Amino acid sequence: MEIYLSPELVKEDVHILNVVNHKNEAVGYLTFVVDEKKMYVLGQCQTEGVREDFKDVIKPYIKGMSKLKPDLDVYVTLFVGGKEINLEESEQ
Repeated sequence: MEIYLSPELVKEDVHILNVVNHKNEAVGYLTFVVDEKKMYVLGQCQTEGVREDFKDVIKPYIKGMSKLKPDLDVYVTLFVGGKEINLEESEQ
């Protein structure tokens, strides 16, 4: 299943994005909150079968957002199907 990011709220220090499937149905969300030296990322996707797609879609977005400010500490918490995931680990 292909998934995409759809902006819900975009401000300088807060981004809320819906994760939608090819039918434009919401299957999750991604939230960014940026402080002076920290960026918090919280994301959740309901469908277990899109774990790798979820990672592939959000990695570039996180990378781009982390360029907002130099020396920004990034804290990421992501869940797929109710289980926490790590962006650097691949599904086995």
